[in-house]
Amino acid sequence: MGQYFVDATTGETLWNPATRVAQLFFRMTVALVPVADRPCGVVDLEADEYAVDPEGFAAFVDALVTQYLGSNHAIFKAMLAGYLPQAVVMVERSGRTVAALTAPAERSTRAISLGVDAFAPADDRRDLVRRAAAAARSMPGDPLSAG
Repeated sequence: MGQYFVDATTGETLWNPATRVAQLFFRMTVALVPVADRPCGVVDLEADEYAVDPEGFAAFVDALVTQYLGSNHAIFKAMLAGYLPQAVVMVERSGRTVAALTAPAERSTRAISLGVDAFAPADDRRDLVRRAAAAARSMPGDPLSAG
């Protein structure tokens, strides 16, 4: 039994995870709204389906990736690191891009560490792209499609 994250503009399935995984991802998405400081673009339709506004979700994920790359706080980054690979895959499957993955990263003044400085945007960018690619291989899309 699974649930569907569906592109609200095309009806295409972006991801069809197991029910528990889908619920966790959605709850994490909602919890990260104040961190991104913008709406997430995902709505629970309560029928084993979530509608994803691809533009809104791409902007939401871009805001999180911008904070992830700009932060020097290792724990903040580790917490986002568990969520972002799957989110990046969904953005890419919707035909959008995460601009922060190619833009220069600026040091954030929001989630900062006064101790250890973990600001390494080039390394973090490479790692996130690698983890998103690995996640994509484990993220079933439309079970009726050839891919």
